[in-house]
Amino acid sequence: MITGSCLCGAVSLEIDGALPGASACHCRQCRKQSGHHWASVHILRSALRLTCDEGLRWYQSSEKVRRGFCGTCGAFLFWDPKVEDKISISMGILDAPTGTHLEQHIFVATKGDYYHISDDLPQSQ
Repeated sequence: MITGSCLCGAVSLEIDGALPGASACHCRQCRKQSGHHWASVHILRSALRLTCDEGLRWYQSSEKVRRGFCGTCGAFLFWDPKVEDKISISMGILDAPTGTHLEQHIFVATKGDYYHISDDLPQSQ
């Protein structure tokens, strides 16, 4: 079981099972909300259990996606597509050991101009 929480603890969770490889998203929306690129794992909703959601707030960032964050401490928590049975969870909120690693960079065509991707992981535009 993987556990995690926002900075203040007003949102906490448990994830059943092993995590898949993580992605670093470089899209404009993730950079704007997180302050840099955003690393996450995309898991089945059925594997996620919120153990505390008193601080959970949602922002409808597009017609198809909402983004979850803590209304108390501001932590960026979830990327939630309406049309999938999966949800993305921020790697930064998960407690170690996570048992996973970064496996790819996505939306690199819109990455910030102030940094370089210097690893050999796959990149998609």
